[in-house]
Amino acid sequence: DFAALAENEDALSLGRSLFASYCTTCHGSDARGATGYPNLTDDDWLWGNTEQNLIATISNGRNGIMTPWAQILGSDEAVTNMANYVRSLSGLAEADDAAQAMQAQFTMYCGACHTPAGTGNQLLGAPNLTDDTGLYGSSLGAVRTTIAAGRTGQMPAHGEWLGADRSKILAAYVYSLSQ
Repeated sequence: DFAALAENEDALSLGRSLFASYCTTCHGSDARGATGYPNLTDDDWLWGNTEQNLIATISNGRNGIMTPWAQILGSDEAVTNMANYVRSLSGLAEADDAAQAMQAQFTMYCGACHTPAGTGNQLLGAPNLTDDTGLYGSSLGAVRTTIAAGRTGQMPAHGEWLGADRSKILAAYVYSLSQ
């Protein structure tokens, strides 16, 4: 049982050891990540934190893609206005008139992945833009770069090395970090 594993001290000890061997390079020894690598100790999950989602992530890996939008938006000013609009969704910035005018374009271009409200889509790994968690940072410059140039990220698959049982134990350990 996954919930029992996430509370079992022996399983957590093995999970901690697996994490140290396979995950710390990207997520850090404290599991708080770094720029471009998710923090596993909070409650912000790009792909979801169910047993199935965590095991799939560990076993099969993930590819995250944010396409560049600078050319579609048409100007540096439009990219900056969109970045300000996106930051306003989480309360990080006040949307002035120019930023607020980007709402229709956000809904049209960004809503398919992030939802029109900006709440994200775990099926796609599209982040929730209404919180203040930014995988690459939440400053105007970081958000602007993400919109203009796009981002790619890859979590490598570990299932071949770990096998089903150890993948499940590692998933339970990772789950326990955010509880």
